[in-house]
Amino acid sequence: MEKEKSEEKQKEQNQEIEDFGQVTLEEGEHRIHLLNIIGEIEGHECLASSAKTTKYEHVIPQLAALEDSKSVEGLLVLINTVGGDVESGLAIAEMIASLSKPTVSLVLGGSHSIGVPLAVSADYSFIVPTGTMMIHPVRMTGLIIGVPQTFDYFQKIQDRISGFITTHSSISRERLSRLMLETGELTKDVGSVLVGSQAVKEGLINEVGGIARAFAKLRELIREK
Repeated sequence: MEKEKSEEKQKEQNQEIEDFGQVTLEEGEHRIHLLNIIGEIEGHECLASSAKTTKYEHVIPQLAALEDSKSVEGLLVLINTVGGDVESGLAIAEMIASLSKPTVSLVLGGSHSIGVPLAVSADYSFIVPTGTMMIHPVRMTGLIIGVPQTFDYFQKIQDRISGFITTHSSISRERLSRLMLETGELTKDVGSVLVGSQAVKEGLINEVGGIARAFAKLRELIREK
């Protein structure tokens, strides 16, 4: 009977990971919710079925449930994203930043574009030595009207993103702007790529480390709370 319950619970966990990229870890010292932000962040429009995506309509309700949960004590966010929908990515970042429970983020492969606010939204952030963060100005696809108001709108979006990043990290707005507008680093684009310790040196990420350090820090924050 006990074995059947264990197998059923494992099956439910596997299904939760497959459907939402999330799971609650219950075997350790503390009950921790694990959130994966992987691939491209999908917004109001569906991406191709062959693309790996993180759907914001899945993530936001789960974060709300986490905040309301009496048993879950902390959140660990694993990030490997190429970016994606700006509004949706920023909405997820704001949700993570506003949680009352301890949060830790870990950048694995990369945290590019709108992935940067997601990485800095946690109470404490890590990046693996080979992890990368790509910083560049806002891009838009589709019909763009060539009037001054369009460029003013671009600037407003950029200011929202820059404001969030500088509020939740140690980098200054001036330095962030210089990194975004760097012309000599990317061959076909404007912006900068920060690898591992460079992201820490610039003040975006707190520390270089892997999964063990991320878990240890989250447990420390939970005990302090």
